[in-house]
Amino acid sequence: MKARLPVPLPTRPGQESVWAYPRPPRIERVPRRARIILGGEEIVATDDVVRVLETSHPPVYYLPIAAFADGSLVPTHGGSFCEYKGSATYFDVHGGGAVRPRAAWTYPSPSPGYELLTGRVAVYAQGMGACMIDDTEVQPQPGEYYGGWITPDVVGPFKGVPGSAGW
Repeated sequence: MKARLPVPLPTRPGQESVWAYPRPPRIERVPRRARIILGGEEIVATDDVVRVLETSHPPVYYLPIAAFADGSLVPTHGGSFCEYKGSATYFDVHGGGAVRPRAAWTYPSPSPGYELLTGRVAVYAQGMGACMIDDTEVQPQPGEYYGGWITPDVVGPFKGVPGSAGW
C-alpha cells in the first residue's frame, strides 16, 4: 500500500511550500548569509550559499569547504549515495572543543547538473550550537537521515516526521 501524501500547509506572503519544490531536486545560489556555531565557536560565516530544493524537504544549504575554520571539518569513514547528486563522503565537525561525528557531507564529484556542489559541504543542524540563515536560527529537519534547514520562510509538512517514509 502506497503512503498517503500529506496536505501541504498554506503559505503566507514571502513563504515557499516544500511541496512546490521539484523532484529531481533543483540547485540554486541564494543571496543569503549562513553561519554555524559549535562549542561556542563560529566555524563558518559566508555569503557564498547554494541550496538544494527537493519535494517535501526543507532546503539543504551547501557552503564552501574553504570558508570553514581550519580543523573544523575532518574527513571520516564511510559514504552514501544519492540517486541525483552522486556519491557523498563525510566529515566530523569540530568547534570550541566539541565534536559531532559524521555531521557534514560533500559530493567530491557530483553528478551532471549538480556540479555547483563541488567544493561545498552541507551540515546537519542537529547537534550544532546554532545554524543561522541571515539572522534567523534554523530548526533541523525532522529525522536523523535528513539535513534540511527549516526557516520561517518555508512550510511543510516536512519529510522526516513519523509516518513520512513513503512520501
